[in-house]
Amino acid sequence: MREIVLTQTGQCGNRIGAKFWEVISDEHAIDSAVTYHGDRHLLLKRINVYYNEASGSRYVPRAVLIGLDPDTLDSVRSGPFGQIFRPDNFSLGQSGAGNNWAKGYYTEGAELTESVMDTVRREAESCDCLQGFQLAHSLGGGTGSGMGTLLLSKIQEEYPDRIINTFSVLPSLKVSDAVVEPYNAILSIYQLIENAHETFCIDNEALYNICSRTLQLPRPTYGDLNHLVSATMSGVTTCLLNADLRKLAMNMVPFPQLHFFMPSFAPLTSQGSRQYQALTVAELIQEVFDAKNMMSACDPRHGCYLTVAAIFRGHMSMKEVDEQMLNLQKNSSHFAHRLPHNVKTATCDIPSKGLEISATGISNNTAIQELFKRTMEQFTAMFRHKAFLHWYTGEGMDEMEFTEAESNLKNLMAEYQDATAKEEEFEESAEEEVA
Repeated sequence: MREIVLTQTGQCGNRIGAKFWEVISDEHAIDSAVTYHGDRHLLLKRINVYYNEASGSRYVPRAVLIGLDPDTLDSVRSGPFGQIFRPDNFSLGQSGAGNNWAKGYYTEGAELTESVMDTVRREAESCDCLQGFQLAHSLGGGTGSGMGTLLLSKIQEEYPDRIINTFSVLPSLKVSDAVVEPYNAILSIYQLIENAHETFCIDNEALYNICSRTLQLPRPTYGDLNHLVSATMSGVTTCLLNADLRKLAMNMVPFPQLHFFMPSFAPLTSQGSRQYQALTVAELIQEVFDAKNMMSACDPRHGCYLTVAAIFRGHMSMKEVDEQMLNLQKNSSHFAHRLPHNVKTATCDIPSKGLEISATGISNNTAIQELFKRTMEQFTAMFRHKAFLHWYTGEGMDEMEFTEAESNLKNLMAEYQDATAKEEEFEESAEEEVA
């Protein structure tokens, strides 16, 4: 069995992590007392990917929960599925990171890292065949961004041959907790470029837009945003029950640094209009590649799809899925034609809860640079005036680290632009040959 260890760091990481475990426990027929009560063998077939088996048909999540602020983990414990986690997998700080990346990376977080790594090692050693690690965190705060990326570098150092996959929530002005979020995000992206193999970019702005426009919620809460993230995480991880993180990376990452993905989910409809719809496979595919369903606030039509993976759930014809996916490719000018067979599909018979059929898309699209550009503009506006910088240098950081992180992100954006330009050149030369 190819096991995965999930580490959830900071307030955001633990909230979306808790929601994720709630969703997949429900799908595997595991209740809040970690007891299996299903009647289908299929539900237990790949359960060891995420759960450790304990005595008496009990299944415990292979999760490591980290928070520098004790309140964060207290809220997880008091949640509906708070008792399913192993008590000694909770790693607590005392003072919090105060939205400061440097506190999470250099001071408060660094003090806690060794005890966290002990827990990670224990979980990794209990696996028969560990395939890799997943990290749920946000890039805007202090713990998820600072300590999350520190943990990432430690895991990469200790397990260089395992795949590291992150669910990273990027900040947005629409859902903002702190003015220094762009600093934290740019410093974190620098680390993700170096140490992660696959990064799912979940963007607060996109989640907010989906809740308010598509789901028609007048005042979206963090609970609503987390529900969207958990639905996407559940969809993404469905394919890991059949394939694995390495296969996903092999198919999705054409060039080493371009490992930032735009996830999407369909169907997304308001509660009131759901009963009036009967979704076909063609409509589902159309929706999953629609800009409105992307969890990153970028328009995929502004770039090109380097690679794509689509995971379908529910009872549907595999032949129809393949035909409709091929049809989408043929009729769209946004797929990179210089990379043949760059679309992969996977299916799972077990549908998402409350839906007959659903699909999750993973897109490696060059339009993701729009998201980085937006964060970079906010970063530059503050860094130009050296605003709030003393909070970071006071924790032992050097100003050069900001400059280096900025330069690294500019290089990443240039690489995406270069990939777009090469595709345009390829298209032009192909047209000339035809003419």
